Amino acid sequence: MRPRILLVEDESAISEPLAAGLEREGFDAEVVATAEAALAAYGAREPDLVLLDIMLPDGDGRDVAREIRRSSDVPIVMLTARGEEVDRVVGLELGADDYVVKPFSARELVARIRAILRRGRAGGGRAKPVTIGEIHIDPDARSVTRAGEPVELAAKEFDLLLHLMRNAGRVVRREELMDEVWDPHWFGPTKTLDVHISWLRKKLEADPSDPRYITTVRGVGFRFIPAEEASAAG
Repeated sequence: MRPRILLVEDESAISEPLAAGLEREGFDAEVVATAEAALAAYGAREPDLVLLDIMLPDGDGRDVAREIRRSSDVPIVMLTARGEEVDRVVGLELGADDYVVKPFSARELVARIRAILRRGRAGGGRAKPVTIGEIHIDPDARSVTRAGEPVELAAKEFDLLLHLMRNAGRVVRREELMDEVWDPHWFGPTKTLDVHISWLRKKLEADPSDPRYITTVRGVGFRFIPAEEASAAG
């Protein structure tokens, strides 16, 4: 399931391209422009993370954050044109998880969002196992089986497989995988991604040269075949 992002921003010149970018990066983005609409949208469909502008036409985003914090620990990232240290401190004291000053890099913001969501999964309740075809992965136990038999994976192989399976059916771009599994600031060769994909195929595929699960979309990235396609192929 794609993570749900509630974007609270009244400047369409910012919200529209940002929402489109979030959608491309694998998130579901809902955009609202006022404090009132933010609280209504949050109450109707609790998101996985809130991107919250401080300066809103009908109020202060910090009041929205304070109201959300009364009942939820959902991650909140504050967006603001203000850069003074006192504003950052106030925002964080209200329970914000991060504070981003405009103008910001969309790539950096996405990396921060992913890092916050990863921390939330690590510190929260039991993560849901995923089964597609013969492949079963348990995030908490960090275990993988193929047709009931254990598969030994290195740490990066496991993280790569988990991200692909959680996004089954979607083409996951190479840049996203590098950010998610390695680091947003990774400066090593991207060839390492191809090597890890090759290792995964050797361990998971009956015929690594004709993969059933992990397919390559040339020039873009990789796609894990979803459950219905895997069943049909079987």
